[in-house]
Amino acid sequence: MAISNPRPQAGSNKNRKRVGRGEGSGHGKTSTRGSNGAGSRSGNRFKAGFEGGQMPLARRLPKFGFHSPFRTEYQVLNVGTLEACVSNGRLPLDQTITPDMLWEAGLINRQGMPVKILGDGELSQKISVQAHKISKSAIEKIEKAGGSAEQLFAQQETSNK
Repeated sequence: MAISNPRPQAGSNKNRKRVGRGEGSGHGKTSTRGSNGAGSRSGNRFKAGFEGGQMPLARRLPKFGFHSPFRTEYQVLNVGTLEACVSNGRLPLDQTITPDMLWEAGLINRQGMPVKILGDGELSQKISVQAHKISKSAIEKIEKAGGSAEQLFAQQETSNK
């Protein structure tokens, strides 16, 4: 073989199944569909999850729980993470740390999504933080270090329904 006459690897290409071309082809008469039933007829499309008339798994399993459509999901950040980022220079020590600054520093994934500060970790430096929610333990640790914690109020959309 040369560059001028490339060929596929042996066994990599198969001939397509030509159905309904007589008994001698091995795919004749019923064209590999079997004798009877929905699968042998044209226009047959089983729904996703159809189990041949057996009770589908989605209907056999018990249903429980509740997911509120009004749940507010926060991006969480610990006080210890803020301490580490201030000490290595990712966040400024002399300015108030806002959610936009956290996003620019790569500490949160989605800009515009509310941020919650949690109290896990230790804080030794004086920092001031603004977030949509701040836990009591985080406020205590920030104020104990001499800093300030301010809660932002996210605007909630109201509609006339």
